[in-house]
Amino acid sequence: MKIEFLPVKTRIIHPPKDDISDILDSLEIKDGDIVFISSKVLGISEGRCFKATEHDKTDLIKAEVERYLPYVNNTGDFHVNLTVNQNILIPSGGIDESNANGYYVLWPKNPDESCRRIREKLMTRTGVKNLGVVATDSHTTPLRWGVTGIAIGLAGVEPLEDIRGKEDLFGRAMHVTQIDKIDPLTSMAVAIMGESSEATPIVILRDYKDIKFSDTASMKDFKIDPDFDLYSPLIKVLPINDK
Repeated sequence: MKIEFLPVKTRIIHPPKDDISDILDSLEIKDGDIVFISSKVLGISEGRCFKATEHDKTDLIKAEVERYLPYVNNTGDFHVNLTVNQNILIPSGGIDESNANGYYVLWPKNPDESCRRIREKLMTRTGVKNLGVVATDSHTTPLRWGVTGIAIGLAGVEPLEDIRGKEDLFGRAMHVTQIDKIDPLTSMAVAIMGESSEATPIVILRDYKDIKFSDTASMKDFKIDPDFDLYSPLIKVLPINDK
């Protein structure tokens, strides 16, 4: 199976709010594509920006997240808050200030809904029947340097493949395994987008057949309640944030 990741270089998208309709209208979409778009671009397009000189980042984080723990690393020179935002474990609630021209950029209020609107707009313009839209962000992995990419919202494409009940090579039934279909693809898209001055906030995946398209797909069934997660003993260290 040959697939393509197609980077889309755009104009600079300016905080505190920027209409990205011209960018979406310029996308060349084919049936079966998955469009990955940076959460920062979505945040800016929805006006989810706060001037850094006028707002305290910690206050913004606390207002956004469900769980919050202040943290200073062992060297004492890098401050980050450990948080759960929209049921996603993410540093600082996903609030970012890089490539933001003096603003703090927050995630969209409802990333699934943001993806749904973009998907509907693209499908109406192009007439395609199968299309996925995925909101992305950079993410750290515990005990590893560097960032990868994760999906924080989606529409049109199922994020999980359930293989419970299938047999392995030796006939043993699978009891718990579900395959994360979307984050590995998201990580590749985010790697192509880059982290600094690339101005490539959109990547289109083409000709990937091993995924299911669905009008009702969302992040809802993809997320695990912290109380039932494998890592719940660690996650519970983060106090619930009483906003």
